[in-house]
Order: sequence, then structure tokens, then C-alpha cells
Amino acid sequence: MQLIPAIDLISGKIVRLTRGEAETAKSYESQFGTPLQAAERWKNEGAGKLHIIDLDAAFSIGDNRAVIAEIAKNVSLPIQVGGGIRSYETAEKLLKTGIAQVILGSLAFSNPEVILKILNRFGRDSVIVALDNRDGRIMVEGWQTETPLTVDEALEKYTQLGVQTFLITSIAQDGMLSGPDLQTLNAATLFPEAKIIAAGGIGSIGDLAALKEIGCEGAVIGKALYEGRFTLKEALAKIGV
Repeated sequence: MQLIPAIDLISGKIVRLTRGEAETAKSYESQFGTPLQAAERWKNEGAGKLHIIDLDAAFSIGDNRAVIAEIAKNVSLPIQVGGGIRSYETAEKLLKTGIAQVILGSLAFSNPEVILKILNRFGRDSVIVALDNRDGRIMVEGWQTETPLTVDEALEKYTQLGVQTFLITSIAQDGMLSGPDLQTLNAATLFPEAKIIAAGGIGSIGDLAALKEIGCEGAVIGKALYEGRFTLKEALAKIGV
């Protein structure tokens, strides 16, 4: 199972949110430096991939594209980027500038045809569909708008379109360090065509072991690393890559 450190950005700085609420943003600049310095740190600790979310773009209040481009240029790791990718052109620009995978949430649900266009142009590995969910329903538009789809329904729909990788985030658990939503994730791993990346609630190496046990392809780790619950090196030693 891949362990993927998260770098969430607001105004060019690393932050973590609780349950996706902008007013809960906590900066980690004093402990981890610039986003580039943090990315280099995660690489040095053994990360095989980085997960970067542009929260300004997600909330439609700006973007951190220059910061992301700087990381992509200087850190030789595959990077998956999400947050505010609401057009084919934005996705194309990111993929052309060295980003390995774009994470699509709102765009995937409002305009699924764009997924096909990206897959045809950049290959099946280029797209991750974000299944951010609350009370069993998929949420979009910065986790503010509920869709009628459940996680299982979305998995069925988008695997049929050719998507193979899904990021499943439990909004209720996000940033709480209280454990992931194993029930939803376990059900998702039963879809044989889908690779599942788990996010939200991871607070211990035991949580990572549980995700590996149910068959998750990867786990995005954010607040647990920034709050010092464990180090990436420790997790890699016990869980593997």
C-alpha cells in the first residue's frame, strides 16, 4: 500500500483543515517550512508520491499553481493534484507541466465527458476521481453541495467510463485523527476494477494497517504527519510502500 503525504495549500503556505472547513485552517509553516521544503522532506523520508491540494482554487478564491509548478520542477516524485480543477484546460495544463495525476471532484460529476477526453489524451493513470462523501452521499463544490449519488453508485458509474483510481474521503472524519471510515472503504475495495486511495481520519499506524488489510491501494496522510502522531519513516517501516 502506498503511503502518500499530503500538502494542502492556502496562500502559498501548508495548512490542514478540519472537515474541510476553511475557518479551521492551521498553518504548519513554522515547523515544516515552505511547501517545497516539505515536499523535499517527504521525499527524503521515503515518499514515493505526493498529494497536493490547492484549497484556494477549491474555494474559488485564487490558486497556488506557481507553488505546485515549483514543486513539480524541483522534486522528482510523481505528484497528484486536486482542488478547483473545473475545466479540461486546467487539467491539461497541469498534466502538461509534469503533474502525474489530476484529482477530479466537481468536474467529474458535472461533466463526465471531460474524463474521457483526459483519459484518451493522457492515459488511464492520469485521472483520479474524488469521492468525497458525507452521510453516504458524494459532496462537490468544495464539499458544500450534495449529489444524489452514493459512493457505490459513483464507483459503478466511473469504472464503466474507464476510471481506475478513486480517492475516497470521509468528510466527517477528515482532520479528526479518529480513524478512517473502514465500512465505506471496505465496500469500495470490493469493486475489482477500482484502485482505492483512502483519506480522512488517519491518526495512527494502526489505522494504516487496517487500510492495508482491507485492500486499499494507497492512503493519503495529512494531519497525523504534521501533528507528529508518527513519522513517514516509521509508517513505511511497518506498513511498506
